[in-house]
Formats: sequence, C-alpha cells, structure tokens
Amino acid sequence: MNSRHQKTLQAVFAKPTSAAIEWRKTELLLVAVGSQCVEGEGEGDGSRVSFLMNNHRLDLHRPHPGKEAKRYHVKDVQSFLVLIGVKP
Repeated sequence: MNSRHQKTLQAVFAKPTSAAIEWRKTELLLVAVGSQCVEGEGEGDGSRVSFLMNNHRLDLHRPHPGKEAKRYHVKDVQSFLVLIGVKP
C-alpha cells in the first residue's frame, strides 16, 4: 500500500464520515489491500461492483453522475476493511 492509499485509508476512517472522497480512490484502496474487484456481469447490473476477500464480499454501486463516494459507501467500505482486518 503506497502513501496515496494510506491517505485514502485515513480519510475512510475519519470522523465525521466524509462525503468528499473520490470513489475511484476507494476502489484503488480496496484492491491495494488485496481484495478482488468483480464488475457486474449480468444484464441490468449497471454500475454494480463487488469486492471479494477472505470469503467476505462487499457489493456497491458506483456513484453517478458525480465522482464522490456517498457517506453510506464510505461507511460500507470502512466496515468491510475492519472485517478483513485492515485498520489505519
């Protein structure tokens, strides 16, 4: 995990929960900690993306039209990171 990922990790765990984190940065962080990114494959999946690690799964929808992750996305990412043993 490089320094950019560390900064994103700190932002994800910041209180109060930020709504100004770029979605792409959260995706890069999840991949950097070792989770596998699986894009929606079926018809109607749209912007759905899943992250898999250690038999745990995080399902999210990419935000659109904006590029910032919603607060509930950040909280879900935070919970997933804690579940897989990643903390700042």
